[in-house]
Amino acid sequence: MRIGFSVPQFGPFADPGLAARTCTELEALGCHSLWVADRLLSPLVPPQGYAGGKPMPLRYGTHLDPLLALGVAAAATERVRLGSSTLNALWQPPLVLARALTTLDLISHGRLDVGIGLGWMREEYEAAGVPWRGRGARLEETLDVLDAVWGSDPVIHTGPLWTIPESTVLPKPLQAPRPPVLLGGFSPPALERVGRRADGWLAASMPLPYFTGLWAVAVEAAERAGRDPAGLRRVFRVNPEVTGTEAAPEETHHRGTVRQICDHLGTMCGAETDEVLVDLQLTTDSPGEFLDLAGAFMAELAGSAP
Repeated sequence: MRIGFSVPQFGPFADPGLAARTCTELEALGCHSLWVADRLLSPLVPPQGYAGGKPMPLRYGTHLDPLLALGVAAAATERVRLGSSTLNALWQPPLVLARALTTLDLISHGRLDVGIGLGWMREEYEAAGVPWRGRGARLEETLDVLDAVWGSDPVIHTGPLWTIPESTVLPKPLQAPRPPVLLGGFSPPALERVGRRADGWLAASMPLPYFTGLWAVAVEAAERAGRDPAGLRRVFRVNPEVTGTEAAPEETHHRGTVRQICDHLGTMCGAETDEVLVDLQLTTDSPGEFLDLAGAFMAELAGSAP
């Protein structure tokens, strides 16, 4: 099992200096990776699709840009992998996105994991001026453009949404043939896409029956595409609600003592390449407690590893 943590970037943690210091400390704890998330705004009226109609946490209205935050993390660390879980890739043209990601891979000396998804909030699409309809097709072509740009020159792409004339697009990423691309999502089409063309799935801690059903879709899609499902990575995100006393067993995928939450994550991780991403930014407002909890999760997860 690999163990990762969130890069501080939301609410009281939206401070570049604090983010840099915390990333250095997290690397010193021995974690495998650090991850950013992506929010544009926090609507005051609860958006559709969020937590049963509950208001979003106000701290999501205060945020650092994910790619720039990864640059801060890259400068503050030497060893850990650096990823996005998830970057809402459709809010900018894919050629522009490819340039930024290539630069991050070079800045980090080849430590970048590209984690992208569709997002789920219609209000953010409207604010970014990007159509909500047709998101799946837009993501497919975005992946096509990234593959083209990261392939050998000359680069050329002709599609329904974007055209790149025969061009030189340099430099290329340090990682060959490209940085790993992991996709988020929790619907059958999203998991089919993971199996068919991604390097892995940006998943979440969830009840095991739900996880098993979703993962089966990715496995079947990979086999149909002639790919080995065993080569797909899985990153299980948890935004834990840590309690002082034990929670009910059906809640431990997101709520309970540190040991309960880690035990559940341990049951989900069935391969050495599986990874846990612990996001503590909704758990505490204190940088000191953030690091204390990270240390506690590191100790428990190391004991839960398969």
